[in-house]
Amino acid sequence: MEENKKVEKTRPKHRDKFEALDNLSLGISMVAAVAIGFGIGYGLKTIFEIDWLLWLGVFWGISAAILNVYKAYKRAQKSFEGMENDPRYAHRAKYGDKELNDNED
Repeated sequence: MEENKKVEKTRPKHRDKFEALDNLSLGISMVAAVAIGFGIGYGLKTIFEIDWLLWLGVFWGISAAILNVYKAYKRAQKSFEGMENDPRYAHRAKYGDKELNDNED
């Protein structure tokens, strides 16, 4: 009989907290990416004495920040994929955000 029981996938106890911290750190990682890019650009400008290398580093940092936002968006989109067929949200998807007992006076 025990063989016929479904084996449930166990989730770590604090998985939701780690996911929330990961999403919270998005803003910090954006600032850090631009700062690191600026630092690399400034270092290259100082070493090679070419002014546009600073702006190249800033561009790399901004590009890395945009990539971080894109990865977070894809991760959030993947986590919401299963909700489209959930009956709890079917009414909202069909009728919008209005409540069921909307009394307009």
